[in-house]
Amino acid sequence: MQTKINIKPSQRLLNLPKYIFAELDDWKEQARAKGMDLIDLGIGNPDQCTPEPIVKAAVESLKNPKNHGYPDFKGKEILREGIAQWLEKKFRISINPKTEIQTLIGAKEGLAHLALAYTDPGDINIVPDPYYPVLSRGTWIASGEVYHVKLEEEKNFLPDLNLIPEEIAQKAKIFFVNYPNNPTAAVMTREYFKQLVDYCKKYNILLCSDLAYSEITFDGYRPPSVFEIEGAKDIAIEFYSFSKSYNMAGWRIGFAVGNEEFIKTLYAIKTNVDYGTSSIIQDAAIAALNMDESICANVPATYQRRRDFMIEGFNKLGWNLKKTSATMYLWLKVPKGYDSKTWCKTVLDKAGVVFTPGIAFGKYSDNYFRVSLVAPDERLHEALDRLEKANIVYSE
Repeated sequence: MQTKINIKPSQRLLNLPKYIFAELDDWKEQARAKGMDLIDLGIGNPDQCTPEPIVKAAVESLKNPKNHGYPDFKGKEILREGIAQWLEKKFRISINPKTEIQTLIGAKEGLAHLALAYTDPGDINIVPDPYYPVLSRGTWIASGEVYHVKLEEEKNFLPDLNLIPEEIAQKAKIFFVNYPNNPTAAVMTREYFKQLVDYCKKYNILLCSDLAYSEITFDGYRPPSVFEIEGAKDIAIEFYSFSKSYNMAGWRIGFAVGNEEFIKTLYAIKTNVDYGTSSIIQDAAIAALNMDESICANVPATYQRRRDFMIEGFNKLGWNLKKTSATMYLWLKVPKGYDSKTWCKTVLDKAGVVFTPGIAFGKYSDNYFRVSLVAPDERLHEALDRLEKANIVYSE
């Protein structure tokens, strides 16, 4: 008689909330099995090609046997120097490439590892809600607790620091923020960043700024880096990604910037679990930083064009959206009588258009849904036509 094997996953994994994107995949699989043609505006996966100079650099790097071994943990010195120059050009900030930059296998990996590096079981980290999932899940995987600050549209989706109880502020280890914001498309101001830096200094909290959408901006808006705020380097670390800026989502490369102590800590945990970013991908990133900016100018321009006609289209269906200043997302209210999952499932079934339920981004987000502008223009126009024909409209 064969012995029954019953090896259970860790409790920290079992305790994680269900990942809504997995459920979305189930919905899509069921719909396609029925022969439906889906327009997927759910996950924020760029639909444009990686620029040719980046691809060419990767191909040439692949031919070099020196790049076939383990990469340097910190990242190539020439890449870190290029990042420092890019940061100085974009934000007028001075960063030491030797001690204040850590390359990453994408910003998401780095954000999760930061939580693991600083969070002990029972520690509290602060995360605004709605939130990019890894900002909370990294803490939960580290067996820490998350205090969610509700973001209000009336307050421009910036966290109200007065809503955080004193006892939470006293115990918190990390305060995560993500602006330009996924999913709300809200943006940060220097004035608010100053308040946030002062707050984290007062309570000895590590301020983690996720600036993944720094280059997906519109109408002349430029987001601030936290390091433009005087004294921020004492208390903050900032994460960047090549995924959206250069259409390199599948290449998996990003970087973190901060003072030597914070970078050393992130470096320490990474050396225990990975070997760093592929040398070939690093060479592609070097090419991205060095190429003429005009080559990538079409990236934000494309999203701005899509933003304009999609907002116009949704407003004709009853929503009252204002133009966003950044990101590839629109954040819309769910019509009366639905929660976000029921609404998105209804839209999928009636129109074959996939949106992401707001509940995927936190407990305070169930009355919203997210639209990703990640399909060719003609498919986005078709999505609007389908919504209109299916009488998908907004009502309060």
